[in-house]
Amino acid sequence: MDLRELEAFLAVAEELHFGRAGARLYVSQSRVSQLLRSLERRIGGRLVERTSRRVQLTPLGQQLFPELRTAYDGLRAALDAACASARGVRGVLRIGFQGSADERSLAAVTAFRERHPDCTVELVEIPFADPFGPVRRQEVDAALVLLPVAEDDLVLGPVFPGRRQVLVLPAGHRLAARESVTVGDLAEYPLIGIADSAPDYWRAVHAPRHTPDGRAIPAGPAVCTTQEAIAAVAGGRGALLLCDTTAEYHRRPDVSFVPVHGIAESRVGLIRHRDRDGERVQAFAHTLGEVIGAPAPALRAVM
Repeated sequence: MDLRELEAFLAVAEELHFGRAGARLYVSQSRVSQLLRSLERRIGGRLVERTSRRVQLTPLGQQLFPELRTAYDGLRAALDAACASARGVRGVLRIGFQGSADERSLAAVTAFRERHPDCTVELVEIPFADPFGPVRRQEVDAALVLLPVAEDDLVLGPVFPGRRQVLVLPAGHRLAARESVTVGDLAEYPLIGIADSAPDYWRAVHAPRHTPDGRAIPAGPAVCTTQEAIAAVAGGRGALLLCDTTAEYHRRPDVSFVPVHGIAESRVGLIRHRDRDGERVQAFAHTLGEVIGAPAPALRAVM
């Protein structure tokens, strides 16, 4: 049986949305549908009912989901343990990141590897629209995500120094020729939104709907990933707010980056789950804090 078929079913069962399931697996919605149909043929029954309004599990899907979730987690743990034994290391540390892993993050990973050669570090890109889900689902051990973070079950810190925000525009847009724009200029062009996987308070910061003086900002399409957002900008469907380092990482000829004045700097911090704040994660947080010059929080404390 194809492991990707099982992963597609688990993602759909948890998200109840084919678009978000595809974003989690970094594949298209059609690929998720294809994998799910293949699994249903193998099993001999429908697992998911999909209409234009909703996605729900069939009784057979409801029966399979919890058993498969447990089995899949066990398989993943067994493979991690085997990899650790084969490499002669104590474990694997998965660190998620949104948008791009900048030079500060990579410097921290390098320093951590030098200090802890018995631990393997894997960097995993996580969806722009789902900053907290991968940690909660144990897809990563910790993640570097955009602030704000106001989640009771997550520990935040250390936090990176702020970075300037830029407005990503189609290359031919009239605002793209300016040296800078103001936050008030956001009311003149649709702003790319963020899919509702992220909390409302988080989306309100990264895709605001009003300027500070109360003017409405037109809403563009909602996206799940940074690549989707930039592609939407290039297609003339709206503008996008990004920090300058992430924007530079995704530079392409059909979009322009213009600094924005009057808006708060973009900040990134390390998050991990309060109940799974183990030694590897604590050690990485400590190393990261030293590299960026910001202290890590005490064990199981919230900043």
